[in-house]
Amino acid sequence: MEIKNVTIAGSGVLGYQIAFQTAFHGFKVVVYDVNEEVLSKAKSKFDVLAASYKHDLHATDEQIEFTKSNLIYTDDLQAALVNADLLIEAIPENPAIKADFYLCAGKLAPEHTIFVTNSSTLLPSQFAQDTGRPDRFLALHFANTIWINNTAEVMGHPGTSPAIFDIIVDFAKAIGMVALPLHKEQPGYILNTMLVPFLDAATGLLVNNVSDVQTIDKTWMIATGSPLGPFAILDIVGITTAYNINQMKAQATKDPQAIKIVDYLKQNFIDKNKLGVSTGEGFYTYPNPDYKKEDFLK
Repeated sequence: MEIKNVTIAGSGVLGYQIAFQTAFHGFKVVVYDVNEEVLSKAKSKFDVLAASYKHDLHATDEQIEFTKSNLIYTDDLQAALVNADLLIEAIPENPAIKADFYLCAGKLAPEHTIFVTNSSTLLPSQFAQDTGRPDRFLALHFANTIWINNTAEVMGHPGTSPAIFDIIVDFAKAIGMVALPLHKEQPGYILNTMLVPFLDAATGLLVNNVSDVQTIDKTWMIATGSPLGPFAILDIVGITTAYNINQMKAQATKDPQAIKIVDYLKQNFIDKNKLGVSTGEGFYTYPNPDYKKEDFLK
């Protein structure tokens, strides 16, 4: 099977990046989201992304125009899926929302369409039956700023066809990713298995009044040589994602620390629409956050 037409469901923090990267590499891409207002915001973000591709990848004007010519937008799921060889789901990290989406998409998509989820923490086996095509369903997880941090974790569930798994590995390579196959299901894959506890530990230091945002980030950056501290990473990943992950943990385990983090993020960020880089403010203010200033580590 050859993948030519790709539908991206969700134009949020990662969805619009996946769409642009896929179109940049010559695939026809349909960007689907819930309404025209959301899609309009996505279109404006593509212009910002184009500037990043020119700066970071030295993309030409011709390449950017070619990329944009490969992108179309719709808020009609049936229209979005009519020609899809591959559906990449990048909708909110909420099991109920994802399950409802797959139940609907599974009825509308052609029989041959492969479904993949970009979920950060959830397992494909949780939704395999909802898709109506469990053998053609797996996870394909990208890191943020995918044109630079070009990892693509490929993770099946016990019912995923090995042939379909290999097709997705090849697709990941075709859009400029380093394909990273996982041999079994793992919540959080490889990256987030390591990253989420790190970010939770940093947030715990903050909500328990051990230290402040800038001091925690400075500590990590100076001691490890990392260009970013945990709160800068949270702003890039999106504070909504951190909130959703901790909310699921709090509901499942009643962990007091997770509950405390959820309350803190809701009151100070979610309710105020301070969601990170995407809204211009999170733990830092953008486009010129303090951690990029020359004297930040002094």
